[in-house]
Amino acid sequence: MRPLTLSERGYAPSVHLSDLLGGGRPNVEGHTSVGLDEYVDEIVSGGFPGMRGLTHRQLRSQLDGYLTRVIDREFAEQGMTIRRPDTLRAWMRAYAAATATTASFETIRDAATPGVGNKPALTTTLPWRDILTRLWLLDPVAAWLPTNNRLTELASSDKHHFADPALAARLLNVTATGLTSGAQITPSIQRSGVFLGALFESLLALNLRVYAQAAEAQVRHLRTQRGEHEVDFIVIGPDDGIVAIEAKLSATVVDSDVKHLRWLRDRIGDRLLDAVVVTTGTQAYRRADGIAVVPAALLGP
Repeated sequence: MRPLTLSERGYAPSVHLSDLLGGGRPNVEGHTSVGLDEYVDEIVSGGFPGMRGLTHRQLRSQLDGYLTRVIDREFAEQGMTIRRPDTLRAWMRAYAAATATTASFETIRDAATPGVGNKPALTTTLPWRDILTRLWLLDPVAAWLPTNNRLTELASSDKHHFADPALAARLLNVTATGLTSGAQITPSIQRSGVFLGALFESLLALNLRVYAQAAEAQVRHLRTQRGEHEVDFIVIGPDDGIVAIEAKLSATVVDSDVKHLRWLRDRIGDRLLDAVVVTTGTQAYRRADGIAVVPAALLGP
């Protein structure tokens, strides 16, 4: 059970992942009045049913209490004693800062302990990752590593995501105002683009994984080893067809935003059932090159 998707929060989709996975390039249309401010509110509010409708102060208290319970009690219930809970919380903050990246666990550890000579060993932090994943706080997106096409030199690292971007935002103590104003986060993990874009991608990850599960599909990401090409999400249908999806924080889409989707289409041909850019815009449509542009609020199962 993952947190609520946008369609479960009351937004009405007009474009459905199941149709895209069916092939045939279905019609893409629809209009929404939802804009960037609403997406930011959804990111920080989260999709936990029991926390919906709370005031900002109540929500912060609930999220803090949830995270504290995990550190203080649920690790012990998983058979691990945490002798330095502040170090674990700092590691979780660093993981939150790495949202939507493939940063190494050494990079995350070092960001969590700047200036500290006696850093926790990887044999300590990797079990933290495993337990947090079992507890459904972390929900990384695995790399797509196909073996039956011409794609080579693909990276195998997971892309880091919390199960709900509200957890990442809360760990980093960023508010809706801070996100929209581009406030700096601490710790800092190298990334391309602003942190709000990473959280928007994480919100889309939550949605896609629920929608894909309903369609008996899997969600992966694609990145070449040197980073020349990246596709945020590769949705693999039950018949092995692919829908490639990019998350774009902007409301408009230009040619440079679809270059990786075009590259993938050239490489795998008809196996690519559809290609989509998910945006914060208001109109769903198909570009002249056939790539769909869909506002996040209009994408459903």
